[in-house]
Amino acid sequence: MGSYGLTDDVRALRERMRRFLDEQVLPAEADLEREEHDPAARRDGVMVRLKARAQEEGLWALGHPAEIGGGGLPFMAFVYLNEIIGRSHWGQVAVGSVSMQDSIMLHRYGTPEQKRRWLEPMVAGELYPSVGLTEPDVAGSDPTLMQSQARLDGNEWVLDAHKWFTSGASHAAFTTVFCQTEPDSVDRWSRFSAILVPTDTPGYEVVRVVPTMGHTGGDHCEIRLRGVRVPKDHLLGPRGQGFGIAQKRLGPGRIFHCMRWLGQAQRAFELMCARATARFAHGSLLAEKGEIQRYVAESAADIQAARLMTLDAAMAMDQGTEARIEISLIKFRGAQMLHDVIDRAIQVHGALGVTADTPLERMYREARYARIYDGPDEVHRMVVARRLLRDPNAAPWA
Repeated sequence: MGSYGLTDDVRALRERMRRFLDEQVLPAEADLEREEHDPAARRDGVMVRLKARAQEEGLWALGHPAEIGGGGLPFMAFVYLNEIIGRSHWGQVAVGSVSMQDSIMLHRYGTPEQKRRWLEPMVAGELYPSVGLTEPDVAGSDPTLMQSQARLDGNEWVLDAHKWFTSGASHAAFTTVFCQTEPDSVDRWSRFSAILVPTDTPGYEVVRVVPTMGHTGGDHCEIRLRGVRVPKDHLLGPRGQGFGIAQKRLGPGRIFHCMRWLGQAQRAFELMCARATARFAHGSLLAEKGEIQRYVAESAADIQAARLMTLDAAMAMDQGTEARIEISLIKFRGAQMLHDVIDRAIQVHGALGVTADTPLERMYREARYARIYDGPDEVHRMVVARRLLRDPNAAPWA
């Protein structure tokens, strides 16, 4: 296993996290899936108990800065933990890392009052954030097309916005709405700001939880804000700096996504191997058949290649470089790896693989999303190609 500076302390912490995921979270997944569709159960259900257990075991919010109540783990250490947390769809919520990017964003740009009201309870897992970026009527891959607007009326911002894939908005305490506030700015990247909007503000409407791939469990919400008024001091960071704030949030997040995808792929790989060594068909175990052996070998190669690429990108960012090429490479290659490994695991399981009797069918749906969110594959490939055509020596190996 490529160590990339993995210390003995982080190895031990990974092992503790692995035990918690495998022994506490994975066995509870069927109950957690049922809770997704039952708000009453979410208030006092399995997830509440898992969060308390994670706090008891010292596994809570480990990547959050220590000064805001988190574990204060360095960037690379938390990158390694995300590989373990990703083994379950519910891992991030169970160990409090789901709010990490929003917590760091609010910690970096928020006012003392904003931090008191939202940051402290967010780190404690008492409330959840949501982010309004994507809009249904314009291409999300080109954020300068964003149509949502906010204007200052005295001491209040008045927002009119239509967003979707505002994940978690139906149970979030607030939404960070990215919207146009400086329409006359010559620099189109300086026309937008971020504004914190409590979800109980009059005029804020969750239109629906958007069904995706035949499922509503992702809680991807369509929201409308019609004449929503919030105090002037709900602006997050400077006016016109919304894109910079969003990019500071998204850059590390893409690395964390890719590490969690590795956890999913590794779990799918384990399930595939277990099925192959137990299932008998046409005179022999599946594991004895050449085509199944090819699935296993190719999946192992794909996982290891994506893992080393992701750790390389994380090391580059940890050392203070922009790492845009490295991050774009892992974003589209990691998403394809995730899909391919899960797809092979489903094939080895046969009809069982497309049922909810294994986690594979949900993992497969999530894998398809991965090629779109945080920048579609096509945009990341374009970023890589344009930069390398201008300067081939900008390649990671140069």
